[in-house]
Amino acid sequence: MNDLCKDSATLLEVGEESAGQRIDNFLLRLAKGVPKSHIYRILRSGEVRVNKGRIGADYKIVAGDVVRVPPIRVAETPSGKAAAPAREFDVVFEDEALIVIDKPAGVAVHGGSGVSFGVIEQLRRARPQAKLLELAHRLDRETSGLLLVAKKRSALTKLHDMFRDGEVNKRYLALVKGSWRNTLQHVRLPLAKYLTAEGERRVSVSLGGKEAHSIVRLVARWRNFSLVEVELKTGRTHQIRVHLAHLGFPLAGDDKYGDFALNKDLQKAGLKRMFLHAAKLALPHPLSGDALEFAAQLPRDLREFIGRLDANEKREWGNGQEI
Repeated sequence: MNDLCKDSATLLEVGEESAGQRIDNFLLRLAKGVPKSHIYRILRSGEVRVNKGRIGADYKIVAGDVVRVPPIRVAETPSGKAAAPAREFDVVFEDEALIVIDKPAGVAVHGGSGVSFGVIEQLRRARPQAKLLELAHRLDRETSGLLLVAKKRSALTKLHDMFRDGEVNKRYLALVKGSWRNTLQHVRLPLAKYLTAEGERRVSVSLGGKEAHSIVRLVARWRNFSLVEVELKTGRTHQIRVHLAHLGFPLAGDDKYGDFALNKDLQKAGLKRMFLHAAKLALPHPLSGDALEFAAQLPRDLREFIGRLDANEKREWGNGQEI
């Protein structure tokens, strides 16, 4: 049980790692398992106080604030449901503000949508002393590569701003069906979310959708496949997958937008998952402003599949990049 379950109110002093956060989000993180409706009820009723005064749900806490939290019964972990196992991931870079992880494929970045836990829950379990660990962005479960995790609230806020304002250069490597011809191509196709009849989330190109811009560069080409580097200028859900599939170049192994008959053949040939890898990140440091550049090479399974293509047919280079 959490200390919030005591019969008396708890007084908490806000640390630097939580400064700038809305009080409702601060309480939701503090009291995991408590319904949002209950958190907002105790805020409306005035049972939560900051520096002895009433505040609204949108109040942004500052370092040194003293928050009065009334007794809250925090839900126990459901019987039979295992807690997230502690796990460290390959760290590309780490300092006092952020961690850059090389995420393996097949691991969700967070729990939800049928997944009990992900990278962030496992990392928190492995680092119980960490005051803050929060995802700065997302990667699909089957996508491998570079993932940013903030260790300070100030860094998280700045990273979110930089992603929104296009200050983070993100480049992915993708293997697609077909022979991609252009050395460089800008793809500007608006994207909209929708639900399938089964209730699954999907994305499609739609005139009424949100602006989405990808820059595709040819890396290498074989008879039936092409390796491309995709730079994201916007960060829409499934943007790379939908843009390329719409143009007639579905990602190899993509189980949502891909060529399903081809995917079965690829499984037999050794490609067990979607060929998409977050290979490069470049951004200013969220606190110091220093230029940062990170790279993660293709994982072994994807390199081995490229090796099989090379063994069967000649590779044509696109822009001279090595992989």
